[in-house]
Amino acid sequence: MNSVRLGRSDVLVSPICLGTMTFGEQVSEREAFAIMDRALERGVNFWDTAEMYAVPARAETYGATETIIGHWLAARPGARAQVVLASKVAGPSRGMPWIRAGKGMTAADIIASCEGSLRRLQTEVIDLYQIHWPERHVPAFGNLYYDPAKEVTQTSIHEQLQTLAQLVQQGKVRAVGLSNETPYGVHEFVRLAEQYGLPRVASVQNPYCLINRSWDNAMDETCDRLGVGLLAYSPLGVGLLTGKYDQSGLTGPAAPQGTRLSYPSVQKQRWGRPEALEAARHYNALAREHGLTPTQLALAFCYRSWRVASTIIGVTSVAQLDENLDAWGVQLSEEVLTQIDALRWKYRDPGQ
Repeated sequence: MNSVRLGRSDVLVSPICLGTMTFGEQVSEREAFAIMDRALERGVNFWDTAEMYAVPARAETYGATETIIGHWLAARPGARAQVVLASKVAGPSRGMPWIRAGKGMTAADIIASCEGSLRRLQTEVIDLYQIHWPERHVPAFGNLYYDPAKEVTQTSIHEQLQTLAQLVQQGKVRAVGLSNETPYGVHEFVRLAEQYGLPRVASVQNPYCLINRSWDNAMDETCDRLGVGLLAYSPLGVGLLTGKYDQSGLTGPAAPQGTRLSYPSVQKQRWGRPEALEAARHYNALAREHGLTPTQLALAFCYRSWRVASTIIGVTSVAQLDENLDAWGVQLSEEVLTQIDALRWKYRDPGQ
């Protein structure tokens, strides 16, 4: 895998990124160590985490993922220089008061969160520091529509950028990014950065997979023209695109135990919609018709898309990691890509 540049920054990463949000919930520290060792061995040098992880989010596991990564880095002298490390500051509370009081995300909040992440990660610098979700009200996480009546923003984008600039100037952050963003947000962050000489966003981490291609409806043009890279998360649709739910269903005792969708909190989210499973079953069937596994089809779709800078894969075992990395060699024919588009036309984006 050749390295790719994130946006117009000087940060070079592998085109596959190790997502770590399962560490500390589904994955023990011992298992996480084995996964990180294997990822680095196979050339994946880009790892993504966040202050709010592990997930599903709860007070008891807040910061657990970063802590595990920090323990791994401390136990592997020299490893930090080999890893491009990304983390995120949580946006406004979203029902998680253990992250911070109130509903906003002030400059002081951003600084405190970054310093907390640095401590847990046992590092002096975060290579890519991202805003996990916008401080303002946006359609995200299954909410389809923007509603100005729900706007409660307290910290302007300009102030957020100024605060991120402070962290960059102090050497605590190399580059900045966004997550769960909209075209307006990306344009505004870039406009203000260019106008005031502030850090330019290098990337946006948004969902992108066969059952959620909402990125293809404006965000792709926005980020291509502005030179901002996509970090595609949930490329397997929280497991729906692996085929593991094709027979069992999504909820109750039928859902495979230990999987993301066996958690009631996840079942209530966008990925738990019956329409999402129905669409996923058709993509999974398409994969099998062409001699591929569902995982190979779903990952190859992201791996080979011009829209994607790096694809974030989340795993719970070394075996899953190897399966996902082995899919790097899969090429999709024009016939398969045409059939994928036909299914999207029919089922749209039920995981949006």
